[in-house]
Amino acid sequence: MPEMPVANSNRVLVLGLGNDLLTDDAVGLHVARAAGARLSGDPGVVVHETMEMGLALLDEIVGFDGLVIADSIQSGLAPPGHIHVFDQSALASRRISAPHFVGVSETLALGSRLGLAMPRHICLIAIEVADPFTLARRMTSAVEQAVDTAAARAAEQAHEFMLQPALVPALTAGTPVPPKKAA
Repeated sequence: MPEMPVANSNRVLVLGLGNDLLTDDAVGLHVARAAGARLSGDPGVVVHETMEMGLALLDEIVGFDGLVIADSIQSGLAPPGHIHVFDQSALASRRISAPHFVGVSETLALGSRLGLAMPRHICLIAIEVADPFTLARRMTSAVEQAVDTAAARAAEQAHEFMLQPALVPALTAGTPVPPKKAA
């Protein structure tokens, strides 16, 4: 059955990943909190933090039309505090290392292969970290300073996803309209 766009019916998830006991690994959680403050009152956006990783993320993301993920990254290609933004095509074309067992790319691909209702619009905002492994409740200075900018980018991306048309099955000519059920 063909699909037709329906404007502004999207639900977008802003999902912060990390562990608040591991220095810079907590940055995704902090970005989600700050983005949540910017997005409060927006009925189409859900903000959530999780310390889950890998395949457990499927439970979080299934059913949303848009997904903005905030997480840490340690690429060694940029200084701590640098904000990387990966769109859907970048996620699909390469493996992005994060201090989690199964990466976001692999989780999204598996969900699609399983036929789950995966987000159609995806963005990963990854903050370059200095120390994601030391037990400490405070992030390093450069990473901490990147939180507000990354949160603003996450909120902006969530709003952009809200403006994307959602797809719903269209009725084709000659297709009977099912009767409404009595309430």
